[in-house]
Amino acid sequence: MRLNVKKLALAGMMTALGVCLSTFSIPVGVSRCFPIQHLLNVLAGVFLGPGYALGFSFSTALIRNFLGTGSLLAFPGSMAGAFLGALFYRYSGKVWMTFVGEIVGTGILGGMLCYPVAFLFMGNREAAVFTYVLPFLISTVGGCMMAAVLLGILFKSGAFRCLKSMVDEQPAVRKGKPS
Repeated sequence: MRLNVKKLALAGMMTALGVCLSTFSIPVGVSRCFPIQHLLNVLAGVFLGPGYALGFSFSTALIRNFLGTGSLLAFPGSMAGAFLGALFYRYSGKVWMTFVGEIVGTGILGGMLCYPVAFLFMGNREAAVFTYVLPFLISTVGGCMMAAVLLGILFKSGAFRCLKSMVDEQPAVRKGKPS
């Protein structure tokens, strides 16, 4: 994978946004839900691709943990959703598949991956495999709804195509005689 400076810069800006807006949370059951993270996961999936989306979500979770605004549960939840959302978008080319990837990745897989994290690293002996699935599903669906509204506005205004072309790499131009 070649380094795309535009995608790296966008991932950094999205990380900063995710960290700054991480104070906005909704308590749901045993977890705190951050719908803004899921909104950003969807945008990362569409605009950045799997590698950068994974890096963005990891960086956001890491900084939030250092600042005390997140927990260890932020790692499996957001990383699985961002990665799967980006993967689904890459192979389908359909934005709605990004939502499916985010919901399945964060809500189901991420929620289930939180069990060993909670049990082994956080000392939560009451946690079960599906303890975090419902709260994570609520959070990710909320974030996906926010992303759908934002992406809808971007599509209608024509800004989506403009933004997408700005971050996507342009093919290298060959110099010399045309073949």
